[in-house]
Amino acid sequence: MRLAATTLLLLASTVAFAQDADLVVRGGKIVTVDADFQIVDAMAIQQGRIVAIGTAAEIESKIGPETRIVELKGRMVLPGLIDSHVHPSSASTYEADHEIPQMDSIADVLDYVRGRAKVVPKGEWIHLSQVFITRLREQRYPTRAELDSVAPEHPVSFRTGPDGSTNSLGLKENGIDKAFAAKHPDNVMVDSATGEPNGILRQAATVFESKPDPSAKKLSVSDRDDRLEMLFDDYSRWGITGIIDRNCSDSARSQYARLLKSNRLRIRVRLSRSLNPQGDFAEIEERLDAIASDPFCVDPDPRLGVIGVKVFEDGGMLTGSAFFNQPWGISTIYGIEDPRYRGMQFIDEQRIEALVGACAKRKLAFTAHCQGDAAVETLMRAYKKVNQEIPIGPTRSTLTHSSFMSKQSIEDAAELGIGVDLQPAWLYLDARTLVAQFGEERLQYFIPLRSLFEAGVKSGGGSDHMQKIGSLRSVNPYNPFLGMWIAVTRTARWHDQPIHPEQALTREQMIRFYTINNAWLMRAEKEIGSLEPGKRADFIIIDNDLLACSEDQIRETQVQSTWLDGEKLFPSQ
Repeated sequence: MRLAATTLLLLASTVAFAQDADLVVRGGKIVTVDADFQIVDAMAIQQGRIVAIGTAAEIESKIGPETRIVELKGRMVLPGLIDSHVHPSSASTYEADHEIPQMDSIADVLDYVRGRAKVVPKGEWIHLSQVFITRLREQRYPTRAELDSVAPEHPVSFRTGPDGSTNSLGLKENGIDKAFAAKHPDNVMVDSATGEPNGILRQAATVFESKPDPSAKKLSVSDRDDRLEMLFDDYSRWGITGIIDRNCSDSARSQYARLLKSNRLRIRVRLSRSLNPQGDFAEIEERLDAIASDPFCVDPDPRLGVIGVKVFEDGGMLTGSAFFNQPWGISTIYGIEDPRYRGMQFIDEQRIEALVGACAKRKLAFTAHCQGDAAVETLMRAYKKVNQEIPIGPTRSTLTHSSFMSKQSIEDAAELGIGVDLQPAWLYLDARTLVAQFGEERLQYFIPLRSLFEAGVKSGGGSDHMQKIGSLRSVNPYNPFLGMWIAVTRTARWHDQPIHPEQALTREQMIRFYTINNAWLMRAEKEIGSLEPGKRADFIIIDNDLLACSEDQIRETQVQSTWLDGEKLFPSQ
């Protein structure tokens, strides 16, 4: 009976494929991104899947009286683009209360805080987050005194990743004085002459709390879902048909499920669930059991699935707390006065190894935020140890960010089958400050794209989009063509020379970086990421030939239409 049923299914599939195509796209440059990186001029789609590629003459037999035909007129077609690292649920609500302008200087920061002090009730907190000091012209935190000058009657929280700064009222609200600073030297930075807190805080959450502004707009569940859908529509506008949420909370997971159930999830989403790595390990294993038994993990929907978990292993390169093999060095930029300071490691090596092993046993993909080379190497050692008992490659475990790597860590990732998700926009926005801090030589393996590709590491392009809707105005821009341009040129803003141009990608690698490699990270490369018969018809039509246009034209590329399962998402029908 099973053989008969299988035969019937195959016959039904064959008959379906023999029918006229629902959609034919022809007359252009269709980049398949298959193993041979073929370029064809026609593609036929039926019931949401690609049924044939080739010349227009070869596809002609698929055209019937009801077939929709899209004439490309020479334009380029790519597989739908994928972002390997986003935080859409929180990003979509960031400006729900009021618009927050781009800030390129300390003056911009102070102007914003001054303006908020006029509308926020006195005594209530003013918040500003993810304005990275590497992206300010002054390359430093706003000082306690500066924040006092514009908000003397409001406590202020200026947060940038795990670190931040505050004013005198913010310190007072948290009981942080000279004596407290002396007891918490790793967290509270001080004036070297007086020992008084200067307002800069490392791993701020361990010593510092702020309260929400009670006058801020409160969002209903419906409001939040509407804003997330609005963000996904903008992703479509820029050709993004798939994403990985790299720190998905319980509430975000429920939100995605709601959108899926109501047929509003018009994008493919895979989830790295957030995991607290501290505390009782038995409780952590219970959490992992729950994640592994999630129906979206056991049997993922084409639009929604769980792939594994994420933890935070070290601090940030943008904030002065990434964990390095060599000291950061004395720094006015980051407020570092200890010449031995190497950054902050949040999880010890023994715990990292235990976490990796527990995930591997449950076939969950493990990843950790690891920015500094010491953090990367710590995680790679854990992967190597676990791999001695459980093959780690099949889990699709990864390094998240791994902005600073080494030749050895790249070789180890290739050997073990470990993937990497990287953010090219950081090179553009932040490398000027990193060069000033570390010098050119120490950046040899900073976002080392070419080395990763040449070693055979599955590396995928991401944005770490975390705030605002808008591909270029967002905190960490999610415009994929900006990312492609950076990957090819290694250009840094406000800096005269490319950053280690030997690490630049070719045009073909650039396209793989945002398509098939990210599909692999999603555990979905058999379904998406390339344009091949049998795969889902996720594709985009663009106005530039990315294989032949000038380098500057790459970043100016516009998406003319975006398609998911053979249905047009953008522009809306």
